[in-house]
Amino acid sequence: MEESLTLNAEHQKALQQGESVPVVEKSTQMPCVVVRADVFERIKNLLPDFDPREAYPALDKVMKEDWSHPRMAEYDDHEFREG
Repeated sequence: MEESLTLNAEHQKALQQGESVPVVEKSTQMPCVVVRADVFERIKNLLPDFDPREAYPALDKVMKEDWSHPRMAEYDDHEFREG
């Protein structure tokens, strides 16, 4: 499904320079990132079979102390939806 998206001059310049542009999908308020197709292909080719969930055990181990910090309790009040 390919859809046209109109970007302002600042966003166009960012994309021309190979940068990403943050956007929010209107109906779901889902945060997304727009990148040029060639940048996306380079990123995709760097991680061809990577599933981020594979990193969860390592992240839990490294971040154990931070996850337990009292200030992290603020995040428990937020709802997160998986894609």
